[in-house]
Amino acid sequence: MSVSKTKKSSTKKTVKKTATKQATKKTLAKKAIKTPTKKSVKPQRTKVICISHKEDCDGISSAALIRQAFGGDAILVDYPGQMEALNQVVLDEKLKSLFICDLGLSKKTQDEFIDIMTILRKNKVSVTYIDHHDIDPNVVKALNKIKVKVIHDTNECTAVLAYTAFKSKLNDHASFVAACAAITDYMETRPIGSKLLQIYDRQFALISATVLTYNIVGHQKEPDYLLYLVEELAESKFPHAIPNTFEFAQIQVEKLSQMIAKVKQGMKTMKNLGYMEILDAGASGAVNFVMGLSGKDVGVAYKERVDHGIYAVSVRGSKDCKVHLGKIVNILATSLGGSGGGHDKACGAVIPKPKIKKFITELNKKIK
Repeated sequence: MSVSKTKKSSTKKTVKKTATKQATKKTLAKKAIKTPTKKSVKPQRTKVICISHKEDCDGISSAALIRQAFGGDAILVDYPGQMEALNQVVLDEKLKSLFICDLGLSKKTQDEFIDIMTILRKNKVSVTYIDHHDIDPNVVKALNKIKVKVIHDTNECTAVLAYTAFKSKLNDHASFVAACAAITDYMETRPIGSKLLQIYDRQFALISATVLTYNIVGHQKEPDYLLYLVEELAESKFPHAIPNTFEFAQIQVEKLSQMIAKVKQGMKTMKNLGYMEILDAGASGAVNFVMGLSGKDVGVAYKERVDHGIYAVSVRGSKDCKVHLGKIVNILATSLGGSGGGHDKACGAVIPKPKIKKFITELNKKIK
């Protein structure tokens, strides 16, 4: 009996040891499998982001077209906030595709822009830059070299360029969104813009574009509303179908009508331009009044941005203006420590507060 018990006991011990060894092997195997998996995991790049201009219909419409074609999220910025937004997205490890729309580059910002684009491309982020402002040809070459897709043409507005490039991914309503952008950027007579406008009743398109513009300009301090407009336009909504847009446009029209009297009273003139500081409205809304009422070929309106210590400046030229205002403003603003640029007859700038008088004086000298 004792021999039998001893055998059973040793057998049990052997089984236990074997089981323990097997369990230990399995544990080690699991650890061996888990450790490298944790180290090799990288966040998948799935995000699509569009950074676009928030201050006018062209920028908002461009963001809406990109959203309809590719999905993703929009980040809406003004010119002072452009580089800040880019420096944020470059850190996003989930970013897969980036679209940058209607945000022109100045001599002050173009080098930093190229540096950021280089980092994004090294991280294998797809980048598409769509714009219609005057740009240094060397910048385009640098962007092409790092394989940033550049869609650039000064003859059409940005939304029209986006529509043309991605037409196959857009629905029929997208042509209306692009046509509205062309109208508000004074580019509805350009080759593609004019063809898009012909699709629709002209008065219907004009009132839609105007209502949309007044809602954009009037909600500049409400980023959520601007993003809401992008979403609604991407969902093929006409401006009149978006709640309260006409009512809000009426309020803005009343404010602009009051602006006429203020411009008459507060406007000043130099030999070649009229200028005025705006205190209670956007500079872009008043600048055409300044140009028209001054009787000059160029109008300048500027408003202080207290949070940035700068003036946001809008410049407009009449049909008789013989110089390219965008090019002049780009060089002049950069020399004064600011930035700027744009089209031949419509452009903008960011000028350090102490330099605003010099900006206006020097601009007046350069207009012949």
